[in-house]
Amino acid sequence: MLDRLHEWGYREADTAAAALTDLLVRTAVADGGRRVSVHLADQNRQALIVAMSHQPGPAVADTRVLPQLTSLGAVSCGTDTADDGRRVWAVLDL
Repeated sequence: MLDRLHEWGYREADTAAAALTDLLVRTAVADGGRRVSVHLADQNRQALIVAMSHQPGPAVADTRVLPQLTSLGAVSCGTDTADDGRRVWAVLDL
């Protein structure tokens, strides 16, 4: 993920991007699925990092994750559940 941000010309937010990605992935893994995917996009000097649990059914409710994402530097974050599992996401200023 950091390699992709570097390819796009962003290097200033390595620590925050790595910490956010780690927390997003750990949150998705906690749902108990067999796989997790991470998606990355950039627009207007911001990165969107999304982790999906791919575990159908209700996700584990963890009210601590959003304040933790904010404390790691997310300017916006959220979580939602769809048929294919939970999505947890964070937006980071680059």
